[in-house]
Amino acid sequence: MTEGREQAVEAETAAAGATLTTEGAEEEVVLYTDGACSGNPGPGGWAAILRYKGREKVLTGAEEQTTNNRMELMAVWQGLQSLKRPAKVRVYSDSAYVVNAFEQGWIERWQQNGWRTARGTDVENRDLWEAILEEWKRHEVTFIKVRGHADDDLNNRADVLAVTAMKRVKS
Repeated sequence: MTEGREQAVEAETAAAGATLTTEGAEEEVVLYTDGACSGNPGPGGWAAILRYKGREKVLTGAEEQTTNNRMELMAVWQGLQSLKRPAKVRVYSDSAYVVNAFEQGWIERWQQNGWRTARGTDVENRDLWEAILEEWKRHEVTFIKVRGHADDDLNNRADVLAVTAMKRVKS
């Protein structure tokens, strides 16, 4: 996915050794994601916080040279692909780029247009969009837009985690 890029990935769980495995699509996983970038392009980080049945899993990663949009997408992809079985997933993101692609049908139009935008240019980050689509097919995913840097504790936490990950590769 990120060939030629330095990537650090860290996973931690609230309960030692806990993994988020689902028993099918009846139960709902909550996934908060965020991306951060210093410069655009520049060093970037991403974070995904997954919650399921009282358990929590935190994923973070960073790249030395990337964009904010790429980090937003990486967080979603990493979160979804970390699930061991198909599940209902509510993805919370402060990225209009991510949420609108699914909720406003952009992604379907891009595919119909051969991965070209309405302006006729190539869709950026196609590799990550396609990876997310593969996970989207496996899960029942709903995208929810949240206001960034507002009063949503998990969104704010994801932001702090993404910035922290970015700073690890920036220094």
